[in-house]
Amino acid sequence: MGEVRFGPARVPSRESPEAAVELLLERGYDACEIDFESGFWMDYPFAERLGELAREYGLSLSVHAPLFGFMGHVEASGRKFASAVGALDRSAGIAAAAGAEPVVVHPGFLLGRTREDALDAVVEQLRALRERLEAKGRAVPFGVEVMGRVRELGSLEDVVEIAARTGWVRPVLDFAHLHATSDGAYLEEAPFAAALAAADAVLPAGAPFHVHFSDIAFANRNETKHLRYGEGTLRAGPLREALARFERPATVISESPDEESSARIRAALYAATEAGRSPASSAT
Repeated sequence: MGEVRFGPARVPSRESPEAAVELLLERGYDACEIDFESGFWMDYPFAERLGELAREYGLSLSVHAPLFGFMGHVEASGRKFASAVGALDRSAGIAAAAGAEPVVVHPGFLLGRTREDALDAVVEQLRALRERLEAKGRAVPFGVEVMGRVRELGSLEDVVEIAARTGWVRPVLDFAHLHATSDGAYLEEAPFAAALAAADAVLPAGAPFHVHFSDIAFANRNETKHLRYGEGTLRAGPLREALARFERPATVISESPDEESSARIRAALYAATEAGRSPASSAT
């Protein structure tokens, strides 16, 4: 089993990089996703200092881009497309300043197109974005997240295909979303391992799995909301067992709505290794 890092989906303090890192370490985290889903709140000096401290204390950082920052627009022009490109450019710039990877993005929408046409648009626009980022020294890895709505773009197969066709984009496995769209099938180790194997096949050597995790409510195979850990049926024990099948390291980001839930997920993921046993020897 590769090293597993764990942390929250939000920087715990916006007061200063020092305050943020102090809280992360106090809570036992060794990873954190910088939260720009609702917009940018961090400037470049903050990102640079946060990155310095993260390296000093062994914290792994990633970035979640704003929700409107997606590729795969019907037309690669217009205000919405320009705003999306600008958001992803800035996300990559902050990631580069902080030494964070990947930049997590959503895969966009079908928008009345066939799945094949929508995927073609995502891949083509990501390639053009990559050229722009390379010219600015911001060509950090991106990660495309598995989504939680069964009739939209963003299935595990969609995300793996995007990664395979680009080479620099990585799958981001959101197991809450996978649990929802499978009508609650992620109860045992096997489906977790199958999803990890699909991602493993397209990830570069040495790149960690990037995982989002929380308990989840769903209806008609669509997510409805993230839950406190234990209120739904998704558990971290089978994920731990599945990760034990792979030598690849992993970063697990908690999207739980409260700190207690994140702490419980962390305890479940680390239970066997902290006891000095094989990670696959017990379930939580």
